Amino acid sequence: MTDQPPTIRAATPEDRDRAINTIVLGFSSDPFCRWMWPESHVYLDAMTRVAGAFGGNAFEAGSALLANESKAAALWLPPGVHPDGDQMDAIIGETIDEDRMENVGAVFEEMDRYHPEEDIWYLPLIAADPAHIGQGLGGALMKHATQRADADGKIAYLESSNPQNISLYQRHGFEIMGEIRHGDSPVMTPMIREPR
Repeated sequence: MTDQPPTIRAATPEDRDRAINTIVLGFSSDPFCRWMWPESHVYLDAMTRVAGAFGGNAFEAGSALLANESKAAALWLPPGVHPDGDQMDAIIGETIDEDRMENVGAVFEEMDRYHPEEDIWYLPLIAADPAHIGQGLGGALMKHATQRADADGKIAYLESSNPQNISLYQRHGFEIMGEIRHGDSPVMTPMIREPR
């Protein structure tokens, strides 16, 4: 770990593959994602495509962020920008085992119910390359984005798919709204942050 604070910059569309690769690496031990795709070869293919559909619109919106180049990445969707739900549905339909599909669908339906209806800053995905965890990269990414949400006077919202990350989000002002779990799924935790 260096004494220098992490460098945060907006990711360009040309950075898309690098940022998504970092996210795929960072989610490789995520409880929810690996429950959805327990086989590594299925996970690598599906998560790469889902990350692009879920958060890829951040690149064109200028709200995808890189920390220390691509050691960590966050794909924030600003007000008025949304995931590509149709593409996500198609990928999930192709890649999830049939015996798990009902519970996956129920989790996503409940995520929709928690998602605020007003214009918000939404964080679909944030992750650090596992080789660079513990360097303050996630915190730097969160600070950068929440300052932007505050400047806009907008709510920030996310769903934590890993209980280990909840304390990071709480340190940046996010509050737990509830818990989502269906059948044998791991817990998904929706969290909201009022502007300051």
